[in-house]
Amino acid sequence: MMEQPLYSRLDVAFADFLCQRATLPASQKPAFAALVMAVSSQQNQGHNCIAIDADSQPLLLASGLVMDNPDNLDVPPLPLVLEANRLYLHRYWFYEQRLAQQLTVMIKRDFDDARLEDLLDNYFGKPEQITNWQREAAKVAVKQAFCIITGGPGTGKTTTVVKILAVLQTLAEQPLHIALAAPTGKAAMRLQEAIGINKAALPADAAIKASIPEAVSTLHRLLGAKPQSPYFRHDSQQPLPYDLVVVDEASMVDLALISKLVDALKPNARLILLGDKDQLASVESGAVLADLTSALAKQTVELQVSYRFGGAIKALAVAINDGQAEHAWQILQDGHAACGLLFDDLIAYSAEQQWTYLAEIKAGAAVDAIFRAFNRFQVLCANRQGGRSVADINYRVEQALQAQHRIQLSGAWYVGRPVMVLQNNPALQLYNGDIGLCLLDELGKLMVFFQRPDGSIKKYLPARLPQCETVFAMTIHKSQGSEFEKVLLVLPEQLNPVLTKELLYTGITRAKKVVRLVTEEAVFLQAVKQKVARVTGLVEKFQA
Repeated sequence: MMEQPLYSRLDVAFADFLCQRATLPASQKPAFAALVMAVSSQQNQGHNCIAIDADSQPLLLASGLVMDNPDNLDVPPLPLVLEANRLYLHRYWFYEQRLAQQLTVMIKRDFDDARLEDLLDNYFGKPEQITNWQREAAKVAVKQAFCIITGGPGTGKTTTVVKILAVLQTLAEQPLHIALAAPTGKAAMRLQEAIGINKAALPADAAIKASIPEAVSTLHRLLGAKPQSPYFRHDSQQPLPYDLVVVDEASMVDLALISKLVDALKPNARLILLGDKDQLASVESGAVLADLTSALAKQTVELQVSYRFGGAIKALAVAINDGQAEHAWQILQDGHAACGLLFDDLIAYSAEQQWTYLAEIKAGAAVDAIFRAFNRFQVLCANRQGGRSVADINYRVEQALQAQHRIQLSGAWYVGRPVMVLQNNPALQLYNGDIGLCLLDELGKLMVFFQRPDGSIKKYLPARLPQCETVFAMTIHKSQGSEFEKVLLVLPEQLNPVLTKELLYTGITRAKKVVRLVTEEAVFLQAVKQKVARVTGLVEKFQA
């Protein structure tokens, strides 16, 4: 069988493996193999399934490897599932089906309490003619076992959820056991900081404030990740002990992880998802938050007023999100101090922005102060490889800083090297996306320091770390869950499938104060007009 450039070696090997076992004549096996390679390839690109035309369905069913009635438990499972006009790998059909089943059970549970309106008045104010969306979100979250609160930057998702927790704890007969979680360590640290600030400002007594946790875990740590295994310690057989789980940055959570989380909830537990439905979908399969907000409108509230995110950056983000490419480009041309194109040399500008961070190291500042300085600026790229990519900019910024005597390159590890973890390592409690800084410890030994979600610092010998890469620049995907005072957004010189309005929106909204772009007009305009369209069957499962 000829390998097609579109498919990976794994896609081809998987198709060959199934073709050898298919009950099809030799003349039909190439067509079957093409379908198997397509579903394997598309799953690796983030789709849960692929659409199948009517002519291909008899071929699939004749193979003896495709189930068209997977709910029939009397039939042994097969590698592929055909549902309506969608072809799945069995595992991903199961994740979708299980998630839909579990959430369908949850949304049938509702709650009511005569004290609710008074509590909402206390925390959110009395109802007015103009809808208070935070109050509406709280009402839905209290009355439903499952709730989604979505909204753009600065709309008060964390503020709202802290008040929700206060209301729920007030109404509970016994204090609720609550877990707070996020997909990455960086997102967990941001949530923990915001919870602490908002809890202190609550108009509640000390007992209620004390019942609201501040510690935030990553989802992998919450579920109990097992080394070298796709399974977790907590599942339906050994559920989590919590009465309520709150997950921030839910747009980053893929189908498999959210399905396993819901499966691990104990009976009668509540779940609240927070996130921006307009951000990029997860790196892995699915567009779960977008699908759930579409399918479960009664359980979803969108916060629509931004309290801290405005000006030119917000105008640019809104224009991109609305697909108004020419208007977005005009905003970049208008010369706003907070938002515009970069006309300086890309590498010189990027290297200069690192001087404050490197000066903190030279001055012997505390590790947390060095982290704060590093997090003030970040280069975000659309692509990992090629021109104007993560690899390209990281290499050239390192060389520029070396030439300026800001760093001393003496091998892979050097003082001041920022790194991102690329592989999960539960044993070390390090996960894909965690950022560390290479510094000298108090004994003068080169170590890599990481900030935990609880704000504590953990250090490791470089040799102990899982696979890492330098992170003077990172992909926009990896930046989700993070915020930086200043962002430089770098797009490639040619349009590619990665460049979408969701990618641009996500990159723009990482900036709190200043965002600069490096891009050509034609590439930018086309990217704003290009939308992510993942193929899933999750919405249809709820409709069914």
